[in-house]
Amino acid sequence: MVQDFFREEYMLNNAIDSCLKPYIALIHGITMGGGVGLSVHGQFRVATEKSLFAMPETAIGLFPDVGGGYFLPRLQGKLGYFLALTGFRLKGRDVYTAGIATHFVDSEKLGMLEDDLLALNSPSKENIADVLETYHTKSKIDQDKSFILEEHMDKINSWFSANTVEEIIENLQQDGSSFALEQLKVINKMSPTSLKITLRQLMEGSSKTLPEVLTMEYRLSQACIGGHDFHEGVRAVLIDKDQNPKWKPANLKEVTDEDLNNHFNSLGSNDLKF
Repeated sequence: MVQDFFREEYMLNNAIDSCLKPYIALIHGITMGGGVGLSVHGQFRVATEKSLFAMPETAIGLFPDVGGGYFLPRLQGKLGYFLALTGFRLKGRDVYTAGIATHFVDSEKLGMLEDDLLALNSPSKENIADVLETYHTKSKIDQDKSFILEEHMDKINSWFSANTVEEIIENLQQDGSSFALEQLKVINKMSPTSLKITLRQLMEGSSKTLPEVLTMEYRLSQACIGGHDFHEGVRAVLIDKDQNPKWKPANLKEVTDEDLNNHFNSLGSNDLKF
């Protein structure tokens, strides 16, 4: 079942990306993990003031999948690396400012927007873009609010430019500011294996096509399912909710290069193919 589930999910992510019909996602409310996969690969992505975006997988012993290895490293600077490793939550207009959404519309106008889109006769991408742009321009909620991470972006770009998780942690420790220490505290709670997998996933994904990334992520998904941390993370965060996962290995030092490489190994005839 777990082979079929991830295979079908990732194939759907790729189908959304390559869909020739105009695809519009309304990112309204909580959009995390799988919900991101259903929206972020579409051509049009509409956020509202009630949008809540995150890729929180490192907290459950997984990694930001559904093409996270493709879209996250393509966000401005090192923002995607920061979001992937910390699971930081973006809300409302910040989802648009970050580049996750292409448009921002006040939630009370969503019904009207849908009606206007459905009323289009044989809509072209240009027609749709015009309608969305009209609504976007009229949206006033948080219009003058600066991006929540604006003041930290230079530092985020510097800290998360490191090539290893250990170096990122060292950068945060050396900085010592309250924001840096807050992120350090968050990262230290995550699965050490997940952190290492995720950094490599994004670094490799930055130069791959989406199908290549999804093939890589399918390999990672199967390795995580066969390992310890994903089961333990789901138990601690989602089932027992004690928020106290016991990761194995328990620290970054014990996650060997061999362990890491094994996650990325080809599955041969079981690989995901497009």
